[in-house]
Amino acid sequence: MNYAEHNKELHGSLYKTEEPVIFTKADSALLTNGRPFFIPDFTQRCDYETELVVRICRLGRSISPRFAHRYYDAITVGIDFTARDLQEKLVAKGHPWELCKGFDGSAVIGRFIAKETLGRDIQDLHFHLNINGATVQRGHTADMLRTVDDLVSYISQFFTLKTGDLIYTGTPAGVGPVHIDDHLEGWLEDEKVLEFNVK
Repeated sequence: MNYAEHNKELHGSLYKTEEPVIFTKADSALLTNGRPFFIPDFTQRCDYETELVVRICRLGRSISPRFAHRYYDAITVGIDFTARDLQEKLVAKGHPWELCKGFDGSAVIGRFIAKETLGRDIQDLHFHLNINGATVQRGHTADMLRTVDDLVSYISQFFTLKTGDLIYTGTPAGVGPVHIDDHLEGWLEDEKVLEFNVK
C-alpha cells in the first residue's frame, strides 16, 4: 500500500496506515535467474505486484532515515506474487499473510544494478512490467507514500538487517492475475532486468 493509486485500488480511497504494513518471505520464496514461475494449485487467482527492490549491503539495526542510504548498494525490479483469493480469506479472519505471499517461488527477483551506476536519486526511478509485450504496470518512486530510506529505517527497528537481505518497497496501481504461458518482462528505467515465463 505504498503507492497512492494502488492504495485507492484496494480501498476505494486513499488509506494511509499509521505504520507501514510489513510481511516477510522465506528464502524458499526467491525465484532467480529467469526460472519459470509455477502457479500454485491452492489458488484460483495469483496476482503479480511489480516492485522496486533494494539489496542490503551491511549489518544494521535501528538505522536513522538520514543514514539509511548507506545500507543498500543495488536496485532491481521484482514480483511479489500474491494468492489473492487466499489473501481475502486470511484478511477476513484477521490472520497473517505469509501463506498467500510467502509461498515457494513467490518472490521473483531481477538482475541487480549497482546504485551508483544509475545516476539518479532512488526517489526518481521509473519501472514497469510487460506481460506478453503489453505494459500492465508503471511505477515512479517519487509517488511512494513512504520513501525507500524511511522503509529501511522502519524495518531496522524490528529486524537486524543483514548483508544480502532484500526489501520489496510496494507496488503501484495495475496489479492483476497471471496465466499459464504468460511471458513477463520487468524494466528499471531503460534496462530490462527481469524476464521469465509462467507455467
